[in-house]
Amino acid sequence: MQIIRSPKVYDVCIVGSGAGGGTVARVLTEAGADVVMLEGGPMWDSATDSAMFAWNYESPTRGWGGDLKPFGVYDGCLGGWDIEGEPYTVGTGAWRWFRGRMLGGRTHHWGRISLRFGPDDFRRKSIDGLGDDWPISYDDLKPYYDRLDEFVGIFGTNHARETGLHNEPDGIFMPPPAPRAHELLIKKACDRMGIPVVPARLSILTRPHNGRPACHYCGQCGRGCSTHSNFSSVSVMLPPALATGRLTIVANAMAREVTVGADGLATGVSYIDTGSLQEHQVRARIVVLAASCCESARLLLNSKSTLFPNGLANSSGVVGRYLTDSTGLSVRGFIPALQDLPRYNSDGTGGMHLYVPWWGDNKALGFPRGYHIELGGGFGMPGYGFGSGIETYPQSQGGGYGVALKEEYRRYYGAFVSFAGRGEQVAREDCYCEIDPDVVDKWGIPVLRFHHTWSEHERLQAKHMQETFRAIIEEMGGTPIGDMPGPEQDYGLAAGGVIIHEAGAVRMGNDPKTSALNRYCQAHDVRNLFVADGGPFVSQADKNLTWTIMALAWRTAEYIAEERRNGDL
Repeated sequence: MQIIRSPKVYDVCIVGSGAGGGTVARVLTEAGADVVMLEGGPMWDSATDSAMFAWNYESPTRGWGGDLKPFGVYDGCLGGWDIEGEPYTVGTGAWRWFRGRMLGGRTHHWGRISLRFGPDDFRRKSIDGLGDDWPISYDDLKPYYDRLDEFVGIFGTNHARETGLHNEPDGIFMPPPAPRAHELLIKKACDRMGIPVVPARLSILTRPHNGRPACHYCGQCGRGCSTHSNFSSVSVMLPPALATGRLTIVANAMAREVTVGADGLATGVSYIDTGSLQEHQVRARIVVLAASCCESARLLLNSKSTLFPNGLANSSGVVGRYLTDSTGLSVRGFIPALQDLPRYNSDGTGGMHLYVPWWGDNKALGFPRGYHIELGGGFGMPGYGFGSGIETYPQSQGGGYGVALKEEYRRYYGAFVSFAGRGEQVAREDCYCEIDPDVVDKWGIPVLRFHHTWSEHERLQAKHMQETFRAIIEEMGGTPIGDMPGPEQDYGLAAGGVIIHEAGAVRMGNDPKTSALNRYCQAHDVRNLFVADGGPFVSQADKNLTWTIMALAWRTAEYIAEERRNGDL
């Protein structure tokens, strides 16, 4: 096949348009760089393309999206765990890989939970002897967390001093929304149990900010916000980058490999136009991979040459290794006190208004690391697969039709709460992704094969989650739904990848023999190659990743800009 080579040489080529890619694009274009961005999916604008105000009953499936829309037919993210023509394989254990194929990537899907990693999260090996410390500290990232808070907008409160939780750093917050009824009941129970419940930290505006209006509390953040009141790369990072006139976006461009010259430096990226199936090569002086942790690892491993026989930037052999995901499981409970509650609009923001940060003492608990708790309940919009869940409660009739069924729903609607734990997996070398030697996608690009298992550390953490969630439900006077899974079921842990917090497969470090990137997310082996997604993470933390992905990306982009000014890149 003839390869079409771009005659233009850009300053920077970014692969991926999500949290990391959008942040790098904004910083570098405003610093004067001429940037081209490759996106594997189509263009998408939440202002015009979202179904923010559609009712589930308007859908033939009543809101159910099937495999192509696992979070509902109106969900803003195009993609999923299984995409036709884009397979992946699993060798050891279990793994599911969620991918967003659209401009903005998974920033249209995520829950906007915007938690800073704390000081301890960068030095876990020094604390418990497991895994590795990061080559940077919280103080290195704090200025970028602050800039994110100020530029993007985030609600919450500074509760570190009040709660004594030093690993939950304070930030720059807008006022949080008021708690809902079920959240207040949960807080009362947790207060009696000594479990802290504090305002959530979500990147959703509660006040007008930088030309974007405040959230109007429709509760449909996952569909794509047509008013740009919540964070997505398309709403916040890409508009100022485009306004400079120095950003070119190439959509439907599936990256195949990073090209290199005889001097071992990156020269650009080869990609397949998914419409014409024609291969193109875009040329650039600097390449930034922000395609998501596993996709960036796949690109590097597929970029083989005589100079890099094990894949680009992989002389250490760690690309693909130390793959982690957040631990995760959920428990639901029936709360009689919430029965027949007067109906009110409990939508609020598209996520929780209160949450539980990690409060435990690992020395007393017998397992390392921790988790936070995400709270659920209220009068969510009913729809097939997204209803009140009364069919899961054995005391209800759970069926029927007509008047009896309506009365059943009126009685139990809103009377359930849920607790979702999201915790830290300890990074291990034997959790990894590699290139499957026998399988390619529909564009002929070799796919990933995953190997991932949970250790006893994560299983004991899951056991603690199960026991804690059930104890809170009982303290509320309620009944947990379902029996507690045992160790043979990993205490109910979701398979790796299901929580969609994958990280670590292109790790950073000071030693080129044990890491792929340096402290600025610059490849040890290729000085004009950088990674700006979850790949550089050395450890997972008990927090969601996006705020740290963007803080790291901002820091990396400023380093690139400075190196360009000095003539070193």
